[in-house]
Amino acid sequence: MGQNSTEVAYGFGQFGSTYLTGDGAKLLLTASTAKYYVCAISCTEDTTFQALEVLDGGVDLGMGDTYFVATDGPHPLDTAWNAAAADTTAETNEDSDQITTAHVFPKGITLYGMWDNVELNSGAVVCYVAPRPDYRNRA
Repeated sequence: MGQNSTEVAYGFGQFGSTYLTGDGAKLLLTASTAKYYVCAISCTEDTTFQALEVLDGGVDLGMGDTYFVATDGPHPLDTAWNAAAADTTAETNEDSDQITTAHVFPKGITLYGMWDNVELNSGAVVCYVAPRPDYRNRA
């Protein structure tokens, strides 16, 4: 039996996609009027990123501060899953390392997360989008 859920749809990009190819190709969704964010990125060629920035800097995404693989890091990983005694020590073994143009994501890989800026250094990707969380009261 299928599941009819907007949460599932948000997570897998049924709200649309765009294709980016080559150095400088980008999808910038940071303006106050942006209605979407990138929820998944599928590499159709070996790809490097110039910019891969976490949605709203990862702050208050409805589940505490949350981070994903990005060029705007390193970000602390909340290993206590936002519990009352959250681990905020930012030790090197629990941080997300910042990616650079030297990191190659191979053809066929899909990255899942929440980004508002994707810019390629090389390669090609399909970026899947989902609606921004409605708790932000966007106009």
